[in-house]
Amino acid sequence: MHAELVLDCKNEHGEGIFWNPADGLVWWTDIEGRALWSYDPSTSSSASHEMPERVCCFAPREVGGLIVAYADRVVLFDPETKSETLVTRFEPENPETRLNDGRTDRQGRLVVGGMNEASGSPDSSVICIDSDLSVRTLIDKVSCANSTCFSPAGTTMYFADTPDREIVAFDYNTNTGSVSRRRVHASFKAEPGLPDGSCVDAEGGVWNAEWEGHRVVRVGPDGTIDRVINVPVWKPTCCAFGGPDLDTLFITTSRLMSDEAALKKEPDSGGLFAVKPGVHGVNDTPFTG
Repeated sequence: MHAELVLDCKNEHGEGIFWNPADGLVWWTDIEGRALWSYDPSTSSSASHEMPERVCCFAPREVGGLIVAYADRVVLFDPETKSETLVTRFEPENPETRLNDGRTDRQGRLVVGGMNEASGSPDSSVICIDSDLSVRTLIDKVSCANSTCFSPAGTTMYFADTPDREIVAFDYNTNTGSVSRRRVHASFKAEPGLPDGSCVDAEGGVWNAEWEGHRVVRVGPDGTIDRVINVPVWKPTCCAFGGPDLDTLFITTSRLMSDEAALKKEPDSGGLFAVKPGVHGVNDTPFTG
């Protein structure tokens, strides 16, 4: 199957995509472009919203507004007034790390992880922010957090430390928001790309965007790659099911670190792509804090 370009937005580094059923829009961030984007699949219209800093991931709040993970902190953000309330600073003692990939669990907590963008050292972490805005560390010794997503029932958390070239699974305690029993779910060591952002479908499959791999793949519940979506640009970054029936897979892409020759060869880099893969997704839960 092949993904088709639906919006030629030329993001510097599109990421963190999700479907918001409350407004019927696909939302994502252009991290390096310092903007939030939205797309209405019913009208093919789009909008971008300038942000003061890099937004690495974000989610709608149940009470309205957004929870936003900037590079160095997490805030509650009011899009109307542009005001923000600090939730937590992220690793202020380490100037090399920043927040990266995140997603809400089925109970509405935000799980978000970091990366060392200077050296790639495994000295970052994954944190969980609960509805009372308390913050806990879930995973430590992380180089580049990606692929955070949850099984339809919410009892399994999937995660990738991208340089390891594998997606791991944890048992996830839905009452406490804690992880245990880490195991390898799927190896990407024979894949053309690295595991980047992920989402799940209603059948328990994990869909992963392969950074520098020209594709998105589905990892079945048994851990084997059973479906491939070809993407006509080098750097897919993240994916999410959207549309009223959650039957369209939307894919963000990047132009980051692509030279002029690469962009001339693939001018649609940084665009938003979509495909109907024959399965349905699962709605993310808004942040409950």
